[in-house]
Amino acid sequence: MGSVFRSEEMCLVQLFLQSGSAYDCISELGEMGLVEFRDLNPSVNSFQRRFVSEIKRCEEMERILGYLLREIRKANIAVPEDDEICPVAPPPKHVLEIMVGLRCCLSCKNNIPLGCRFVSGLIHRVKVEAFERMLWRVCKGYTILSYAELGESLADLDTGEISTNVVFLISFWGDQIGQKVQKICDCYHCHLYPHPENDEERADVMDSLRTRIQDLNNVLHRTEEYLRQVLQKASESAFTWVVQVKKMKAIYHILNLCSFDVTNKCLIAEVWCPVNDLTNLRGALEEGSVSDATVPSFVNRIPSNDTPPTLLRTNKFTSGFQSIVEAYGVGDYREVSPAPYTIITFPFLFAVMFGDLGHGMVMACFALWMVLTEKSHKRKRSDNEIWTMFFEGRYIILMMGLFSVYTGLIYNDCFSKSLNIFGSGWSVRAMFTDQQWTNETLQTNTLLILDPNVSGVFVGPYPFGIDPIWNMAVNRLSFLNSYKMKMSVIIGVMHMSFGVVLSVFNHLHFKQRFNIYLLFLPEFLFLMCLFGYLVFMIIYKWLAFGARDSRLAPSILIHFINMFLMQGGDNTPLYPGQVGVFLVVVALLSVPVLLLGKPVYLYWLHRGGKIRAVVFQSSLLPFYLVNVLYIFQFDFGDVFLHQAIHTIEYCLGCISNTASYLRLWALSLAHARKDRTHYTFKRMTSRLGVLFLVPVFSLFAVLTVSILLVMEGLSAFLHALRLHWVEFQNKFYHGTGIKFAPFDFSALPSVFEQDGLL
Repeated sequence: MGSVFRSEEMCLVQLFLQSGSAYDCISELGEMGLVEFRDLNPSVNSFQRRFVSEIKRCEEMERILGYLLREIRKANIAVPEDDEICPVAPPPKHVLEIMVGLRCCLSCKNNIPLGCRFVSGLIHRVKVEAFERMLWRVCKGYTILSYAELGESLADLDTGEISTNVVFLISFWGDQIGQKVQKICDCYHCHLYPHPENDEERADVMDSLRTRIQDLNNVLHRTEEYLRQVLQKASESAFTWVVQVKKMKAIYHILNLCSFDVTNKCLIAEVWCPVNDLTNLRGALEEGSVSDATVPSFVNRIPSNDTPPTLLRTNKFTSGFQSIVEAYGVGDYREVSPAPYTIITFPFLFAVMFGDLGHGMVMACFALWMVLTEKSHKRKRSDNEIWTMFFEGRYIILMMGLFSVYTGLIYNDCFSKSLNIFGSGWSVRAMFTDQQWTNETLQTNTLLILDPNVSGVFVGPYPFGIDPIWNMAVNRLSFLNSYKMKMSVIIGVMHMSFGVVLSVFNHLHFKQRFNIYLLFLPEFLFLMCLFGYLVFMIIYKWLAFGARDSRLAPSILIHFINMFLMQGGDNTPLYPGQVGVFLVVVALLSVPVLLLGKPVYLYWLHRGGKIRAVVFQSSLLPFYLVNVLYIFQFDFGDVFLHQAIHTIEYCLGCISNTASYLRLWALSLAHARKDRTHYTFKRMTSRLGVLFLVPVFSLFAVLTVSILLVMEGLSAFLHALRLHWVEFQNKFYHGTGIKFAPFDFSALPSVFEQDGLL
């Protein structure tokens, strides 16, 4: 079988990576998503591993990126994302450049003069450099010094000397910094200018302050523009930085899972890899290795007794159905997968319960709209969990809608009305021609019975589905009740039988042929001799008895009960030479074979005249065979107890599971009755007049969507899910495996996406 029907064959591989090229090799593997890494340092604390400092550096860059993204979001600037062009993980030597770029953006964002204070004055030209240097050292960069030379020389008021002066303006934050600035100015004999005292000077200062306020407003406006330009520039690279930092952090985390050899020059990693991808794995290592490396990176396949993970490749169509299967449990390694068959059986069983042409078309159109617009919806990344759930299952909904259209045509039901496409096979004219009905008959009887034994009344069966005349019949419910109940039993027995047959492929693949004779055959005989025979009787009765002798047909239920009681009774036989009692005996004899066959056979292998070894073709070690001697691991008590539980569960399960499929009949009738009730309500209210037509139709549409489509659809979905998990998959599917989780950059979660920043 291919990988669609069975999980991929896996192997355990050692990777020997040169220290200089390990980062690039892991990066190539992350881009391709081929392997799942194992932790070779389980006893080492996370804070004591080799690349902890690099991971902390990545977390620091993530913190800065988060701050920038929040500021970009406050400024209502969109972060452009290009899903087609995904940046690769940067080399370690370029990490410093990203760090510098982030810090530059952060410093530009933080250098905004809001809430600052000022000190102004004069200082000698020769002291400016030392003054500026002292301010920087003492205040540690928390001051901004602006100065300009005066156009003329001034005389010192204390000494009378003529000197060239410079006017300066110091901007600072905080009282402590202001005290330090004041002391430094006093140390360099700066002339500080306090507030003037007289009115004229105050008026001059006020004029100058107004001018200064205007200048500061201009400065603030330009600063805001500059800040927006900085954020706009940062937004262009933000997505690239986020992806690169995420990939870097993931690479260093994987490197922490590796171990070093004794020379400390080579990293050793152990990975699970699909056998079909070994060539791609070697190619990725060659691509990531340094060209002039003295010791190239290489792959070494090693044997292992550990259970490999399960890998089933899917696409956007099959992933939804695979999720349904894995919700029950991840399949065992190399076990038959139910997903390919679920693609057909799941929407079909849903449609049996939801069969309506109109409802199916509405559901299919909704799903088709999601499929056609899936690219735009993926780019939007909605946070609504309910919408995301519907969108992820769009192909499942599409298949359920299409199958509901099919079963709606079979039931001939469209919004509780029948469609007369091919013309009814029943004719009323023949009843008058044969003098069965007269005008007096029409006047005196409220109900009339069409007799199919009258020539010309029943021409033949409807070409496709149920005849539309049954929509007018009073006994319509009785007819559909019998028809859908028998149909549910037939579908259920076929579905369970198919599950039992699939177990054969597991027995053949794992080289356990004795299970075919000691497990599969008793199980299949028990199911077929009882419930397979029930299906045969239903079909035989449909074919053998017509309209003329239908009253002579025996009851299948009574016949089935008498078969278990091994009594013929006085009932009319269904067919001559009935073998019901013989089949019951065969079914009863298969139970002890199922109970004792496998334990006794294994006990004979262990204690028999020939002490033999059971040889299994190991799927874990494809290069050689593994001899498993039961003398070392066989325990008859454990095997017998396990087989006894399996036998009781299977025999009782065949009865309960067959009865469980009657939910197909019950939900189908319930859906049809609710639909008919809504339609009857619409007809009653529409008689009130044209004014009530629009609100009545709107109410009918709302009830149809909310109750019949959403609620009834969810109910049918859950019941179909149960039929697959319990009645079908437990016949061959264990679901106790471990899912393959490859190291793949595209599957890594992003903290910024979770916080809604991207």
